[in-house]
Amino acid sequence: MQDQLIHSFEKELSSILNYWSKYAIDKHFGGFLGAVDNQNNSIKEAPKGSVLNARILWSFSAGYNFNQNKEYLEIAHKSFSYIKQYFIDEEYGGVYWSVDYAGKPLDTKKQIYALSFTIYGLTEYFKATLDKRALELSISLYQTIEKYSYDDENEGYIEALNRNWQTIDDFRLSEKDVNEKKTMNTHLHILEAYTNLYRFWPYNKLKQQIENLLNVFSNHIIDKHTKHLILFFNENWQTNHNIFSYGHDIEASWLLLEAAEVINNNSLIKKFKKLALDMTIAASEGLDARGGMNYEFNLNNNHKINEKHWWVQAEAMVGFLNAYQLTNNQLYYHHFLAVWGFTQKHIIDNEKGEWFWGVKEDFSLMDGEDKVGFWKCPYHNSRACIEIIHRLKSLSS
Repeated sequence: MQDQLIHSFEKELSSILNYWSKYAIDKHFGGFLGAVDNQNNSIKEAPKGSVLNARILWSFSAGYNFNQNKEYLEIAHKSFSYIKQYFIDEEYGGVYWSVDYAGKPLDTKKQIYALSFTIYGLTEYFKATLDKRALELSISLYQTIEKYSYDDENEGYIEALNRNWQTIDDFRLSEKDVNEKKTMNTHLHILEAYTNLYRFWPYNKLKQQIENLLNVFSNHIIDKHTKHLILFFNENWQTNHNIFSYGHDIEASWLLLEAAEVINNNSLIKKFKKLALDMTIAASEGLDARGGMNYEFNLNNNHKINEKHWWVQAEAMVGFLNAYQLTNNQLYYHHFLAVWGFTQKHIIDNEKGEWFWGVKEDFSLMDGEDKVGFWKCPYHNSRACIEIIHRLKSLSS
């Protein structure tokens, strides 16, 4: 049974990366297409986002690191070259938020979320290649974040600045976000990036900032009563947040613990093992009895959004398997299998490849979403496959 399960995730990882190899490469303008629809039609003049491109770099580098498939490494090389040539701001430092289809800077604001994902992709590429340019660029981006975004007075990081690092009025990653100076989402992915950088550059100040980030989560971001994450804050960590994001809850549950383990801080490991379980229990409120994890819950109107998004299912599987490893409680393993079964049935496109963005409450496809897009990338699902395979193998040994 376990071997079959491992094989199913190995097969899915291959399917995901093969899809991106086949449909996402921009053969006319270089790099990767900004959008591909559900019918696998390329949208040739769609803008290209830095987050999408950094996640492609991470996914193919991680795929190569997992199974040494040289085709993955070639695509990682292509991704590294494109990011270095078109997304890095050589004049002011940092990373452009987007470029147009031909690589011309489009939105030049400095969203710290994008710098973080670029570090994450570059460090995984360094692991695959030992190319010092990737590590040096990662360190430079880390130093840039610390110089311009870190809040010395209140701790944590300011969400965004303009191209030359002056303050801006609109901090949002997307239109659905609240316009606040600090967010859970950016802090989570700064932590993720810094953790991967620390694996290859164990600099003491970097370790201190990882510890600071973990303390920010325990002191400000994880609600002490509900154990859900609080999503939006002003610079003083005040919030009027009223949304539970089940996918972020379960994603953070294992990423926070991983960070504590990578820096080998025993007191933080102990703390975040307990918090991982608390957060997993909180996220479990989003489970649908018919399978799958719902999107979010709005406390203002007592409304649960019963859509099932692709990335939420990917993170839920890793989070529940992590909880099972920590407790040996079969309930968590059952949840893991249930979400995987739901994903296979409703989220994976077994005909045309990759994963749909998501399904509505009645399991019909969500409207107007693409297979490849500004936010639709191979990172959540490929990472879930790799994480799950490693974890299942450790359970079998």
